[in-house]
Amino acid sequence: MASSIITILSIVFFLILISQGYSQCSLKDISVTQYETGVVENKPEWTVYISNKCHCTQKNVKLNCTGFQTSLGITPSVLRVSDNECILNDGEPIDKNLHIVFFYVWDKSFPLNPISSEIICS
Repeated sequence: MASSIITILSIVFFLILISQGYSQCSLKDISVTQYETGVVENKPEWTVYISNKCHCTQKNVKLNCTGFQTSLGITPSVLRVSDNECILNDGEPIDKNLHIVFFYVWDKSFPLNPISSEIICS
C-alpha cells in the first residue's frame, strides 16, 4: 500500500514538473524593441530588435502588422507581411540566444506586438 502511494505521488510530481516547463513561456517572452536610428529620404528609419527571453524555443512567431508600411524593403525571410499580420524569421525557431533585427522607414513607428507562436520545450 505504501509503495503504491509513493508511486502515485511520484507520477503526480513528475507530471507537475513537465506541465510547468510548458507553461513557463508565453508571448510575453517575445521582446520587440524599436529605436529611431536615422533618416532616409526625409523619413525616420526605425531599427527593430526582436528576441525570445524564454529558455524554450518559439517558432511561427506572428506579429500584429496592422497598417504596417515601409519605403525600405525588408527581406521576406526576416519579416513577411500578409494583411494585418507578419510572420517572423520565415516561421523558423527563435531560440533564447537568437536576435532578429530589421529596419524600416516610415513617418511613425508601428507597435508590431506578438500575437501568436508555437512553444517548443524539450
